[in-house]
Amino acid sequence: MTYCVGMMLDRGLVLMSDTRTNSGVDNISTFRKMHHWSVPGERLITLMTAGNLATTQAVISQLEERNKAPSERHNSLLEAPSMFQVASLVGKLLRDTIAASDASNGEVAGTGTFTASIIVAGQIAGMQPRMFLIYPEGNFIEASFDTPFFQIGETKYGRPILLRGYSRDMSFEDAVKLLMVSFDSTIKANLSVGMPLDLLVAERDTFEPVHARRIGPDNPYFHAISVGWSEALKLAFESLPDYSFYLPKDS
Repeated sequence: MTYCVGMMLDRGLVLMSDTRTNSGVDNISTFRKMHHWSVPGERLITLMTAGNLATTQAVISQLEERNKAPSERHNSLLEAPSMFQVASLVGKLLRDTIAASDASNGEVAGTGTFTASIIVAGQIAGMQPRMFLIYPEGNFIEASFDTPFFQIGETKYGRPILLRGYSRDMSFEDAVKLLMVSFDSTIKANLSVGMPLDLLVAERDTFEPVHARRIGPDNPYFHAISVGWSEALKLAFESLPDYSFYLPKDS
């Protein structure tokens, strides 16, 4: 399992992903799930992946054409005329990769064995930052004012944090803090999500990350967030009115 979040703000984009993959409790590995490409002054494109690792790695490899010599590689993401076309390209690759995996393994298409989903986010010069959630079938939806962030993977534990804390005009620093709390809550609730975390912050019209970092389990800021959030929850709980067995029936 995994957990990835892409968040749109007035200032730009904030994205975070974990790195844990597992095939059972005794086979846990670390793999990067966030990938980005940039052309200075022209575009920045980021992908975050969740689902079958072989499927997502195949999609990334096809985008980068890793089977070719370095001099012959051609990343089509860097020439797509719009973020919509980027999302269409990634969606088609994902759909075709899943279908090919199903066929080669004798699976019925759409059974979910090789399924995956992808968040695509970025900006191309002269256009607005955009973010898309791509489904295994290759179709996708776009983030909007009504749906300003996307999650993939193990979403349920961290979602309430985002719903309560998100504001489109919040600062990058507050957005990172909010994501830290969301990921801490998810990690504590589900062993299939784990450190380290990858973080990328992209400011509008800069076309390169203004902040990119891998956050390990010994990161002092993440530790402070984790401890502080736990203590704040306990204080909030203790401040709530006490329940009484002797309340009137209409209370």
